[in-house]
Amino acid sequence: MSVYYVPSTNLFGRGCLKELAALVNELGNNKAMVVTDKFLNETGVAGKVLAELDSINLEYIVYDDVKPNPTIENVYAGVDVFNTNECDVLVSVGGGSPQDTAKAIGLYVTNGGDLRDYEGVGKTKNKSIPIIAVNTTAGTSSEFTINYVITDTEREVKMVMVDKNSLVTIAVNDPELMVDKPSALTAATGMDALTHAIEAIVTPGAYAVTDATALAAVEIIFNYLSRAVKNGHDIEAREQMTYVMFLGGIAFNNAGLGFVHAMAHQLGGVYDLPHGVCNAMLLPIVERENAKRDPRKFRAIAKAAGLNVDGKSDEQCADEVIEAIKALSKEVGIPSKLAELGVNEVDLEKLAINSLNDACAPGNPFQPTKEEVISMFQEIL
Repeated sequence: MSVYYVPSTNLFGRGCLKELAALVNELGNNKAMVVTDKFLNETGVAGKVLAELDSINLEYIVYDDVKPNPTIENVYAGVDVFNTNECDVLVSVGGGSPQDTAKAIGLYVTNGGDLRDYEGVGKTKNKSIPIIAVNTTAGTSSEFTINYVITDTEREVKMVMVDKNSLVTIAVNDPELMVDKPSALTAATGMDALTHAIEAIVTPGAYAVTDATALAAVEIIFNYLSRAVKNGHDIEAREQMTYVMFLGGIAFNNAGLGFVHAMAHQLGGVYDLPHGVCNAMLLPIVERENAKRDPRKFRAIAKAAGLNVDGKSDEQCADEVIEAIKALSKEVGIPSKLAELGVNEVDLEKLAINSLNDACAPGNPFQPTKEEVISMFQEIL
């Protein structure tokens, strides 16, 4: 049996933010807490969403202390603001960090306890309070999925939560909110989306529906990501990348992820590094090892990426996919070595052990040993 999770309402396309007010009005809430970060608040991006709330006279308070890799402390502080101001709905504005923070706040308000106990799969009993997720980057898919990630700074671990109770009520992806995003952020989130799609295809949890959406995401990424990176105001490319988030997001939301994410989470937890960059660097390394065990699915990935598969073996297709990933990463400016980002070899054993315990690890086609994980990290150190 397969279960398919997706938000009940999803807005896409240029100018779709203008449709939000009517939908929020129908929910009948009294006061919102807007969860965002200081950059989006100070640059006016969050203000565009606030204007929509103003148009329906919905009272709100803004919580903009979200960090790039949100922490337990971020969540608890947000819960205090929510409760103190007697809010009854959350509006998240931003990329993965505000979205993940809002989901954690929403669940904590209805479940309480210790947020560390939410780590893993399906650990809460009660549904989140309503969340309206307005996305401003193209890649994380947090606004569509039942996944969210919060950093435990004491353990230096990114806690992965997979919980159907975190699913948002309304998701909004308007490419007009994304045109001014820096090229480096566009590249990182786009490669994050590629990782979601490919991991969703190769995982044993994949099935026909998730394969179809993930492969469609791969095709769009190879056609449009570099365009969006080179010219952030290429609205066609931006719009296509919003479709990628939905397609890839609902794929991994229902099929699962794998060891690329398991390893990337640890780099974020210890070094506070951008998640999409870590995924991009690790993707060809992990998928090469996956292909050694089972190269069959890489033929379909190769076709979706626009590669010629005629007369080639599955192994040859896998090799070409891996080279295509490396080429795309280089084209959009992803760093090639972890040392450039401050990663130290002395931490590799810790990183490997935590990777093996990550909630995404069981979704990989094979389970590596600690030594194999260390070796994969060393390849790009």
